[in-house]
Amino acid sequence: MGMLLRFFVLCFAWLALAHAAPGEDFFDTTLGDFAAELKTAKAQGKRGILLVLEAEGCPFCKRMREQIMSRPEVREYFHRHFVVFSLDVNGSITVTTPEGKEMTEKAFARSLKFKGTPTFVFFAADGREMARYTGATRDAETFLALGRYVAEGHWQRMSFEQFQTSR
Repeated sequence: MGMLLRFFVLCFAWLALAHAAPGEDFFDTTLGDFAAELKTAKAQGKRGILLVLEAEGCPFCKRMREQIMSRPEVREYFHRHFVVFSLDVNGSITVTTPEGKEMTEKAFARSLKFKGTPTFVFFAADGREMARYTGATRDAETFLALGRYVAEGHWQRMSFEQFQTSR
C-alpha cells in the first residue's frame, strides 16, 4: 500500500511540474516575510533578494516569464546570486516588508512607487534597495546583464544604462 501511495504522489508531483506555467520555476517559494527572506539570502551567501512586481494579465510580465525567465541559464544565474520572489501589485495577501512592516502586497508595491509592470527591485541583505528596472528587457542577454550589474556591484558606481554602454 505504501509503495502505491508513493507512486501516485510522485506521479502527481511530476504532472504538476510538467504543467507549470513557463518561468514559474524562476521564483522561490515564500510565506511573504521578506525581512526573514533577507536573512536567509545572507545566510546562503547571496547578494540579497530580487522582487519581481507583476500584475495578472500583464503581457510584458507574461513575455518575461515565457521567453526569458524560463531559460535555464537565466534561472541558474539569478538563483546563484539572489533569492527571487514574485509580488502581485494588486494582491491582498499580507506580507512583511524588508523593513519589517506588515501590509498587503498591493500596499507594499505602492510603497515602492513602482511605475509599471514588470518592475525588478533588488534588495541587499541589509534591506536597502540596490537597483530597480522597470519593464521587460529586450532579451535574455539584457536580463542577465541586469543581474551582473547588481551582483557585481556596478550599481554603486553607475546607472544600468552606463553599464550597458561600457560593455
